[in-house]
Amino acid sequence: MIEKQELPRQIGGVGAVMLGLGSILGTGVFVSIGIAAGVAGPNIIWAIVIAAVVAICNGLSSAQLAAVHPVSGGTYEYGYRWLSPRMGFVAGWLFLCAKSASAATAALGLSGYLASLMGQTASENQWMSDAGNVVGGLIILTCITFIVLMGIRRTTRINTVIVSLTLVSLTVLVVAGFWVKGDLNLPKPSVSVEVFTLGQRNDSWYSMLSAAALMFVAYTGYGRIATMGEEVVDPRKIIPRAMIATLAIAMLAYVCVAWVGIATIGPAGLSEATGKWAAPLLKVAESTRMWWVVVWVGVGGVTAMLGVLLNLILGLSRVVLAMSRRSDLPNSLAAIDRRGVPLRATLAVAAVIGTLVLVGDVKLAWTFSATTVLIYYALTNLCAIRVDSAERIFPVAFAWCGLLGCCGLVLFIPWQMLAAVAGLIAVGLLIRSLREPNASDQ
Repeated sequence: MIEKQELPRQIGGVGAVMLGLGSILGTGVFVSIGIAAGVAGPNIIWAIVIAAVVAICNGLSSAQLAAVHPVSGGTYEYGYRWLSPRMGFVAGWLFLCAKSASAATAALGLSGYLASLMGQTASENQWMSDAGNVVGGLIILTCITFIVLMGIRRTTRINTVIVSLTLVSLTVLVVAGFWVKGDLNLPKPSVSVEVFTLGQRNDSWYSMLSAAALMFVAYTGYGRIATMGEEVVDPRKIIPRAMIATLAIAMLAYVCVAWVGIATIGPAGLSEATGKWAAPLLKVAESTRMWWVVVWVGVGGVTAMLGVLLNLILGLSRVVLAMSRRSDLPNSLAAIDRRGVPLRATLAVAAVIGTLVLVGDVKLAWTFSATTVLIYYALTNLCAIRVDSAERIFPVAFAWCGLLGCCGLVLFIPWQMLAAVAGLIAVGLLIRSLREPNASDQ
């Protein structure tokens, strides 16, 4: 383990909430709702609520751990302290893989909303080639990386502006949808909902829980607050409050947007818009026949994806920093520059995300993220269960519920994806074993 350089504590309560929302209100609301609607149909509302309940339990576990042990790295560091070095490594490895895929999803989803600002409607977006999507995503990735390198104080201010614009755009969409559709009666749930999985099950309960598993990853941006715990002022007080506020606002936004989407263009329309253009809410906006709503949703889609990329680069770079401190990754990535930024870790993260953008697929990337994140947060809850009672802020029952929720939702992930993630874990452990002489197991 190399000598540890500390990151400065500069993130307050509002900044922490905005970082959480910046991570959640991105691909989760602008893309994944369309993916989950293709799985659960009208039951997407219940899937969102189920995912939120599991996320709340997991959020309280993360808040508990971050308040007691406020360092960069999240569950990677918690795993080292409360489980074992090997389990800590698995958590860090899964986080890097899952969130890199999520970042690639955000970059790929950005193109549809960018096209709307360029005067194209969702039905005309087919002119934009895959090459155009990749180039646009790489350009945006480069710009966001430069913003992150400016330092956490400036980054937080820019993120607050981005999140505010996103919230305004979602509010415009929901109000316009209610105005146009009136009572917004939802269609009756059906047991013949198309299931977006590699499995064969096709009943409403199975599809609803499969959608909940996919939507769970949409909530996990709250973990960014814990991952950056080393930079939060008064973490024991601010982190729990920020996580609870973030999850409450996010669930309200998801339910309202999904409700409007299903009532206007239906679950099939949401799923189709996601598959063809990765911009389902743009199709919902067009259904209102108000050009200014389309413009606002286009702006919100762009700012949301920007916010996701910004927050993911922040979170990923901090986990890389923590892993390199313990020599689970090259020690050279642990350097912190004069602005308090892990420069090399940030650049390494940007390079990995850029590579995934070149080969990414929105639905595949999101399903992969859901699988890895569920396992990651199962480890988080295991850590929270082992926190000493004298240091406990929340009852241990929340950690047990979070663990059971994660393990339960994993059962509704396609077995092929679970096998792929298991193989990925094996690869990570193999790499670590090759670095064993240099790795710290203390």
